[in-house]
Amino acid sequence: MSSATSIKGNRKVYVVGVGMTHLDKPGRREDIDYPDYALEAATKALLDAGVTYDDVQFAAVGYCYGDSTCGQRALYQLGLTQIPIINMNNNCSTGSTALFTARNAVAFGQVECALALGFEKMAPGSLASVWQDRTNPMDWNAMAMIELRGFDKAPMAPQIFGNAGLEYMEKYGGPAEAFDLIAAKSHQHSTLNPYSQFKQPATVDQVHNARKIFGPLTLLHCSPTSDGAACAIVASEDFVVKHGLGANAIEIVGQTLATDSTLAADPLGKNHSCIELAGADMTRRAAQDLYAATNTSPKNVSVVELHDCFSANELITYDALGLCEPGKAAEFTASGATYHPRFWKGPQPKNTVVVNPSGGLISKGHPLGATGIAQCAELNWQLRGWAGDRQVANVDKALQHNVGLGGAVVLTMYGKPSSPAVKAATAAGDGRARLGYNPAVAHRGISEADVRKVMSRKGGLVGTPQELKDEIKEKLAKGLSGPAPSKANL
Repeated sequence: MSSATSIKGNRKVYVVGVGMTHLDKPGRREDIDYPDYALEAATKALLDAGVTYDDVQFAAVGYCYGDSTCGQRALYQLGLTQIPIINMNNNCSTGSTALFTARNAVAFGQVECALALGFEKMAPGSLASVWQDRTNPMDWNAMAMIELRGFDKAPMAPQIFGNAGLEYMEKYGGPAEAFDLIAAKSHQHSTLNPYSQFKQPATVDQVHNARKIFGPLTLLHCSPTSDGAACAIVASEDFVVKHGLGANAIEIVGQTLATDSTLAADPLGKNHSCIELAGADMTRRAAQDLYAATNTSPKNVSVVELHDCFSANELITYDALGLCEPGKAAEFTASGATYHPRFWKGPQPKNTVVVNPSGGLISKGHPLGATGIAQCAELNWQLRGWAGDRQVANVDKALQHNVGLGGAVVLTMYGKPSSPAVKAATAAGDGRARLGYNPAVAHRGISEADVRKVMSRKGGLVGTPQELKDEIKEKLAKGLSGPAPSKANL
């Protein structure tokens, strides 16, 4: 077997529902905890899909900052149905790892319908290790970087990715403003995303002149820590057809998960590279396997949600994903090929692939456990054609890239369903009717009625479908991560 896991299973798998919260600056809502974020995201995803928690047979839950079994605490609100619930932590790729796990449960016939949930309640400021009395899982990575480039007073993450960007530019050259163009793009795209933590645009000059963090990276090149949650419901073709969910269904055409190679951690310690320390070869191998398994190539992709934790990582990942010619990521950036057309003012590029129409991690936000599933939500909205002013034209295939140092990368290829049976199975309509609005272009809270519709008929920690507990009623009335629902939706 190859070093990247690209297991197909023997069944097609579809995303039939997605939902997410607004992404908040940590501490902005002290009255909101991770179960509240999770309840909102899961309720929205179930409503979007047109199913209830009783239909869910398996759940994979991702988070990085929390005690054991937080996934159970979050989902028990909707029901105590004795389904398998697996909690996972794969650093910044945690959310996509949950989706990978849920998809495989369906693909291999273990279940017909599964739920992937990711959430985070983070501390303000840069990422830091929680455990000081044991080996840091990234000690080898940090020591190799220090050996190559030395150590700065800046936080470790921007040093690792910033040095990768510096090495790439030293090795291949290209327009010096490439990093600034990437960050400015993210800040412009996010102005059209109602879930974004940052909605203020930033010009190339503003990005460049912001407070310096490390090397070429200023504050506006860096993703923030964030609180929030996202959820996806995945199902088999039989389930989609039986329940008439074809109007919502987007196929997971293929998925790969890869970890580090000896290019990142050379056993002899002779071939260290900051580009590889940042996970480039994980992405490179996962992309090769994904394209081979799905009979696709970068040319088939119209839109990408790419893990831009820092602008430097987006730059080196263009190359690793094969979106540009080898060594030409800076020129590719400067051509405007990755901008949404409404924001690019230069000459029209020959080949375009819109990257991070959501605003990406840099501007939308980066709640580690939720990030991958938030990317999934954006690409499903794009493929459904729901994305409004940020809609990318003529989307047929969409690519998701979610990487975590330490390390793991998950790549997912999405496509419109090809199955005639799925295309015809539209009896349930689409999620906009069930939600009462288009979730791709508007963020709203959830109501008591929403929760009662999707929770298990036997009830959960928040009450029963007949009567919710007063505590949750009060929270829903105030609004969880967003404005309280209108009276019309109560």
